[in-house]
Amino acid sequence: MLKIDNLHAEIDGKEILKGLSLEVNAGEVHAIMGPNGAGKSTLGYVLGGRPGYEVTAGSITFAGQDLLELEPHERAAAGVFLGFQYPVEIPGVSNVQFLREALNAQRASRDEKPLSGGEFLKLARGQADLLSMDHDMLKRPVNVGFSGGEKKRNEMVQMGIVDPKFAILDETDSGLDIDALRIVGDGINRIMRRPDKAVLLITHYQRLLDYVQPDFVHVLEAGRITRTGGAELAHQLEREGYAQAAA
Repeated sequence: MLKIDNLHAEIDGKEILKGLSLEVNAGEVHAIMGPNGAGKSTLGYVLGGRPGYEVTAGSITFAGQDLLELEPHERAAAGVFLGFQYPVEIPGVSNVQFLREALNAQRASRDEKPLSGGEFLKLARGQADLLSMDHDMLKRPVNVGFSGGEKKRNEMVQMGIVDPKFAILDETDSGLDIDALRIVGDGINRIMRRPDKAVLLITHYQRLLDYVQPDFVHVLEAGRITRTGGAELAHQLEREGYAQAAA
């Protein structure tokens, strides 16, 4: 589904990714762990097409397409979803308005009919119920006044509505208490644990991986992947830290 080959990327002239290679097949969950400044969020931004991040070498292929040739909205329409480490606030735009426009734009790109207001509300409320999110939050401006945990839960509702093929989730566990972590983990499994989908989880901590069991755990250090293992690698890193685990 996703193949990254020898990826080099920089921002403001500073190279962050330095020859990163990774392959993610349909049906798999991959976790990326690593110390601060290693390039984890940069990888997510490059995959999502965030402006300011320049790819200087290497390639990214997604579902047979050259991902780097696609604009951010085209990547979303192709099935790529980026969950931000710090979800942005959009004053004056309600969740319902934002999500309906986003979904119908993607449906239009696939020559599908747009959902009516009633059809969309039924879908949105159903996804909110599955994430234990109050329906009133759908009427509020996007993420405005939300706690950190509410923003992440809202992001999972967004993911459930657009139903992507490939999700890049950047520190989705940040700001979550124990109950919210379980709910969000269950949401990721429900939406994305399918043979035709895949997930890239970017995280500092092993705790989310108790709920979303990864097929592979990769350590990203100094701009490239230095180690790969199974779920046991995440437990080792949690116990020993990156330096000690590498020894």
